[in-house]
Amino acid sequence: MHIRFWTQHKVLSHSERIQRGRTPIVYTQQPAPTEDPGAPQPTDVRAALLGGTTFRSLSEQTLSPREEKFERTRQTIGLFLAPVVAVVFALLPLNLDLQQHMLAAILLGVIVLWICEPVPIPVGGLIGVAAIVILGVAPASAVLAPFGSTTIFTFIGAFILAQAMLKHGIAQRLALAVLSTPGVGKSTYRVVIAFGVITCILSAFVSNTATVAMLMPTALGVLVVIAKLMQDRGIVKADFDPLRMRVGAALLLMLAYGASVGGLLTPVGSPPNLIGRGLIEEATGVRISFAQWMAIAAPICLAMFVVLALVMLLLNKPEIRRLEGVEEYVREQREAQGKMSRAEINTLIAFGVTVTLWLAPAVASLIGGTESEAYIFLDDRLDEGIVAVLGASLLFILPVNWKQRQATLTWSDAAKIDWGTILLFGTGIIFGALLASTGLAETIGQGASDNLNITNIVAITAFSAVLAILISETTSNTASAAVIVPIVIPLCQAIGVDPFVPALAATFAASFGFMLPVSTPQNAIVYGTGAVPITRMIRTGLLFDILGAVLIITIVPVMIAVVGIGG
Repeated sequence: MHIRFWTQHKVLSHSERIQRGRTPIVYTQQPAPTEDPGAPQPTDVRAALLGGTTFRSLSEQTLSPREEKFERTRQTIGLFLAPVVAVVFALLPLNLDLQQHMLAAILLGVIVLWICEPVPIPVGGLIGVAAIVILGVAPASAVLAPFGSTTIFTFIGAFILAQAMLKHGIAQRLALAVLSTPGVGKSTYRVVIAFGVITCILSAFVSNTATVAMLMPTALGVLVVIAKLMQDRGIVKADFDPLRMRVGAALLLMLAYGASVGGLLTPVGSPPNLIGRGLIEEATGVRISFAQWMAIAAPICLAMFVVLALVMLLLNKPEIRRLEGVEEYVREQREAQGKMSRAEINTLIAFGVTVTLWLAPAVASLIGGTESEAYIFLDDRLDEGIVAVLGASLLFILPVNWKQRQATLTWSDAAKIDWGTILLFGTGIIFGALLASTGLAETIGQGASDNLNITNIVAITAFSAVLAILISETTSNTASAAVIVPIVIPLCQAIGVDPFVPALAATFAASFGFMLPVSTPQNAIVYGTGAVPITRMIRTGLLFDILGAVLIITIVPVMIAVVGIGG
């Protein structure tokens, strides 16, 4: 092991460069200086991964000449292709309502901006929102209303809690605890899979967004430890870019995708489940109990997790497999941490209160069912977004030093959260609301059904799942379920097919959408770390979308028959 010493230096994050705010002093542990003064300066791994850098431009990344050429070409193409695609589609003589036609044209242009990144992804979404208002698709008051959704407040509260975990070292402490688990810390593959299992279990009862938001700081802490080990042992260059590591992309994408998989397990795991179940029960008159839902979903979740682990580790193969000597490294770091500080304890209290309130409705549903008064009361009052900001508010109340009136977190700390990701998903919610309100999503579904001449249950099940996934790529999962399931049920009834299988397949598939940061809140969260390149997310997400659709189409009919519900 190298001898280490403490250095004091300034770290300027991307958001701080833009805002020209105050530059914080950060103490980080660095390798001893090399004897050659001309050697590259070692990368400050901790600052790179935990410093809030996100949505980086080419000049802010360390790329090989080949990677830089590809990125420059991709961004240049996108800069000119986006307006061309939007204008050409708007001029096509299609049999569409004017509002739907213009919305589709704008959305296509925005998708090109999101994929090619000629501008930061949040800016691409804002350009689309501005175009919607200017071109008269909808008035500004209606367009901007979704920015007040509960999901936005969940983001804000969860990000502030995460900021406290990062500032006070909770993330690093939990990361070292995970790595010290017997057998886990010896392999990057096991670390990635362990995080996936934890995420799946939690997201079955806690919202997917909340699960990823509270595990993300720990995952970043693990990446710091792994990257530092790689750097110390010469596996990577001293001045490498830790935000370009394949193991980083694998770990963070496992969080995002694992939450979506785990969210399928229970009716309360994600909003699309409740929406789909309610619509199916209303249309068929058959109630799906909590136990029946889990019986159907459990094999799907298990199969999906196995496929997810294989896809993740094959497409994002970690730079190092065995973490030799990690036990000694972790032991040294844990001893250096010492006892928990008052700030750490306060952060855990705020975190614990938030998670407890998030779990309360789910616990009530397990005990008394979703029809019980206790569940209805808690579900109505303990809104996810309100709970998140309430828990975050505790950080400004719980004192570290009462005499000096010093709270656990200051507003200067809270202001450093990733506002870009919040803006990004806000624009995604806007597009989802407009897809539903203008009738464009229904037009797409009805038109595809008519043109494909769907007449049997296998075809309509496949159509339902694929359409739900496609819609959820560019809008929220909730919107996808709310739009697609009402389309599927009357289609089934029109051709004399029991809607149970196709509608449930569409409900499960609505929780998919893994290709873009805007597809799900959890995708946006991990993309916002800066450690998941958009190209990796698209490539990994596309393959998992395809394999996931196959699993849903094949397993859902079998499990419905085994459980014995439906017609």
